[in-house]
Amino acid sequence: QVQLVESGGGLVQPGGSLRLSCAVSGSTFSVYDMGWYRQAPGKQRELVAAFTNGGSTNYADSVKGRFTISRGNAKNTANLQMNSLKPEDTAVYYCNTGPGWSRLSWGQGTQVTVSS
Repeated sequence: QVQLVESGGGLVQPGGSLRLSCAVSGSTFSVYDMGWYRQAPGKQRELVAAFTNGGSTNYADSVKGRFTISRGNAKNTANLQMNSLKPEDTAVYYCNTGPGWSRLSWGQGTQVTVSS
């Protein structure tokens, strides 16, 4: 059974940083394009950042220059470095396959709360 496991969330003050990590387990597929998504209360889930196997990355306009997505050392892992966090970044963050790929079953996500 394929599982997505996210970690690294928490409570941080505005301007602070967090680093999220994600791993896909139980998959026999070689390598996925990966993405980070988030869902704030009362809002739809949105794509925050993604990378492709070819090495390209893309970011939502709201996080450009502040967030950096990267592939982890192990295959099918992904990290999201989040700097200069704002209250509007508060959401549950999820990882999954990137745009253009069929989604895996969503994991539980990791809560990020930006508040003073």
